[in-house]
Amino acid sequence: QVQLVESGGGLVQPGGSLTLSCAASGVIVEYDLIGWFRQAPGKEREGVSCISTPSGRKYYTDSGKGRFTISRDNAKNTVYLRMNSLKAAATAAYSCALSSGARCVSSGMAHWGTGTLVPVSS
Repeated sequence: QVQLVESGGGLVQPGGSLTLSCAASGVIVEYDLIGWFRQAPGKEREGVSCISTPSGRKYYTDSGKGRFTISRDNAKNTVYLRMNSLKAAATAAYSCALSSGARCVSSGMAHWGTGTLVPVSS
């Protein structure tokens, strides 16, 4: 059984930084892509960034370019999302997800974590 557990969320001031972690467990060898998605209050879920676990290739959506950096530690089965210069518009529930495909889109993800909240506010 695949399990994804996010951590690292919490209140951050505008301009601040935060690093989210996603720890994967279970039978995950068949999944080649792991990504971060977010859902802001009253909005649809959107992709932020994905990373290929075999190659390390990184994908950023328009929402994730610039201030966000995705990385992985295959030995720990953990993926990170470093978020810098955060703005209030980044306030959302951030979730990680696994896919056996190659597209960084929420419809292509097979397993999801429960998410971690990131409020950006002074």
